[in-house]
Amino acid sequence: MDIYFLRTPNLARFYERIAHDYELFVPKKTDAGPKIKCEHGVNLPADEYLLNRFQDVNKDEIVFNAYRSIEPVRSFFTHLKEQVCNYFNNKEIKPGKPVAVSGVKNCDLYSLKIQDFVFLDGNEPDPFYKARRESALIISGDCPAFKESCFCRAFDINPYADEGFDFNLSPIQEGYLVDAASQKAKSIAATMKDILVPATGNQLQEKADGRERAVKKLDEHLSKHKIPKKETLREIVLAGYNSKVWNEQMRTCVECGGCVFMCDTCHCFLLFDEESSASAKRMRIWDGCLYKNFTRVAGGANPLKMRYMRLRNRYLKKFDFFTANMGTQACCGCGRCIDVCPGKIDIRYILRRLHEEKHIQSI
Repeated sequence: MDIYFLRTPNLARFYERIAHDYELFVPKKTDAGPKIKCEHGVNLPADEYLLNRFQDVNKDEIVFNAYRSIEPVRSFFTHLKEQVCNYFNNKEIKPGKPVAVSGVKNCDLYSLKIQDFVFLDGNEPDPFYKARRESALIISGDCPAFKESCFCRAFDINPYADEGFDFNLSPIQEGYLVDAASQKAKSIAATMKDILVPATGNQLQEKADGRERAVKKLDEHLSKHKIPKKETLREIVLAGYNSKVWNEQMRTCVECGGCVFMCDTCHCFLLFDEESSASAKRMRIWDGCLYKNFTRVAGGANPLKMRYMRLRNRYLKKFDFFTANMGTQACCGCGRCIDVCPGKIDIRYILRRLHEEKHIQSI
């Protein structure tokens, strides 16, 4: 891996070079996001970040996001709605200009492992997802801070990336250390020798120290939430199949679907035909297991007709199915579901309740 130093004033030039070959998205501060207060009284950052097209952002608006953005990164690889087949010409639909996404965090990179498992590792890889993943440029960044809803470290996911990116930005004094990991990144870096200079030993140490501080602060905060260890998640979710927590939590659910659409690891979709006078198209849209008709079959039967059943199914999928089939949970601890929920349903609370109930049962 090649490591360079990039001065803060040159960040825009760095992005300009990438935007020459990619449709680049960069983080920008916004007031549109939810403000979640810490239940333990800790004063945490309240900034929110959205990923905007580089061409639509003024240079003075470009920022380094201290933690993950509002929208899930999966939205760049599986679109909310897209055409997957045209009955009349049956031609392959080619992707447009490759995408580069900056502001990606390690929780997002973890979530892409789940998406890859679903869309690439089956008998038939999804051609749309495959093309976008292979052509995309991922620019990740360390998390020097965290939101109230962030809980990645509960799953041993660090607030910085070691793999899964092309470029990674680590903030240090007067600029950033830029890790060029892939051949794509190294080729681009070779054209920017005027702004990318080799990192020094002191700068590398500063980067390591910053990462250590971020981990320590996040661990201290999460200790107050008492989230169960990831090794126990499958066991406690299965043991809590008949727990009262499912019914209790679903009393405030309005079935908006925010939790599944903002989730970085959710991946369910619905296929349907969209007709017009000119042609008939097969479309794919995001779908979610918390919708009433998600599991309804043609005969009308619905094995998950009650809301509490659908909430329980969501947890079984994340912490039982994926643990059994992939060896890891389908949750990255990004906390987006916590932020978006108008019913204040908190995944951390549910996991804690299930753990407490199982402990009581074992006494």
